[in-house]
Amino acid sequence: MLTFLFRSKHIFVLRPVVLLILALRMEMTVANASNSHGSSSSSSTPIPMERVCIVGSGNWGSAISIMIGTNCERLSYCHTQVPMWVFEEEIDVTAANGKTQKRKISEVINERHENVKYLPGIELPHNIVAMPNLESACQGATLLIFVLPHQFLPPLLKRLRNVVHPSCRGVSLIKGMDFDAVHKKPVLISQSIEGIMSQGGRGNFSCGVLMGANVANEVAQGQICESTLASNFAEVGVGVGPGVGKGSKDKGRLLHLDLNERTREIFNSPSFRVQHVKDVAGAEVSGALKNVVALGAGFVDGLPHLGGNTKAALLRVGLKEMISFSRIFFEDMDVRDDTFLESCGMADLITTCYGGRNRKCADAFARKRGSSAVMSEEGCTSLWKELETELLNGQKLQGTLACKEAYQVIESRGLLESFPLIRQVYKISFQGAPVDSIVDGIVVVAASGTTSPVCISRL
Repeated sequence: MLTFLFRSKHIFVLRPVVLLILALRMEMTVANASNSHGSSSSSSTPIPMERVCIVGSGNWGSAISIMIGTNCERLSYCHTQVPMWVFEEEIDVTAANGKTQKRKISEVINERHENVKYLPGIELPHNIVAMPNLESACQGATLLIFVLPHQFLPPLLKRLRNVVHPSCRGVSLIKGMDFDAVHKKPVLISQSIEGIMSQGGRGNFSCGVLMGANVANEVAQGQICESTLASNFAEVGVGVGPGVGKGSKDKGRLLHLDLNERTREIFNSPSFRVQHVKDVAGAEVSGALKNVVALGAGFVDGLPHLGGNTKAALLRVGLKEMISFSRIFFEDMDVRDDTFLESCGMADLITTCYGGRNRKCADAFARKRGSSAVMSEEGCTSLWKELETELLNGQKLQGTLACKEAYQVIESRGLLESFPLIRQVYKISFQGAPVDSIVDGIVVVAASGTTSPVCISRL
């Protein structure tokens, strides 16, 4: 017979059944404490640990890795190490002896914890590991962060879809669109990712997007900014309740895991403030088309007789066209007006039109061409390539590609008159129209389809 000694004058002898009850209660207490730290709520169904992989390591990929790496080290439900796939290349690096030598960029990132080519001067978290082998980087991943030029995506997706975890989901930070030539409609990058990743019998793959007013260097420096996570990840039931911990809702004895909130927490930080919405189409179209509007803003900046009034008018018309495009081509995806008031909408448009790479290159394009000069189509294409090489240090110009895709879509539907700004940006960029004809695109399309010009200041 077992006994327990209490702080009293007596020794109580407990019956075996009472001991059994106490033992069970102690076991439940330990189990609940374990649940509160992100481990399994039952021995048979563990709460899945997140294995995050960043696919891409350019300027924006390296910047976002700071938040992701820091959070994965802090959050109990994440594996600490975060693989970051890099396109291997050799770069010139100055050694300690002052001599310049060729080194693989992945080795330099892992040794110095700095992307010296695409994000120089910024220290990356030490748990970010640069990996040049795509399959190794993505092995067993439960969350893929796509942040690379979207024209490189299709062959990569076919390679990695068979090595990720069966429950894997994705978030795209890519700003652009695809075009379905057969059905003459735009295709979201997130939709393209879902389609390719779901092939081969691996089941449905869900992909959200992260869009916002996020100039990479400012984000990396810790300047305060906002971003918008748009996703509709399914709620996952794991273990037996009660559900305890962040990102979960107690529903009886089954723990329901909110993957949208869990994903938001992986990005969110005191300086990088992330809000969640469900409108993937509105957020992603904004992220693509704002680069087209930014080309127009750059043209205005490059013209000596146009000023701030003109640029403000262009931004307003551009925002209206972004909203119209979303409503017309993604009417079945519940596009919401308030999405365009989030960071992914108006805020991103403003930032890109004043400080992004597309505005910068379009400004240089206008200055090199002159205000009224006409240029051949071949000359336009050649000039864009020249400026991309000269100004972007290996980064890609996304606005010109998005402009071609958007123009192709609206032309195929006979809607050019409904999108005068996109049409005019395209004509200047690729058909050689004079740069000062950008004012012809700053018009408002009425419901009847007629247009009225916006008052333009010629300073």
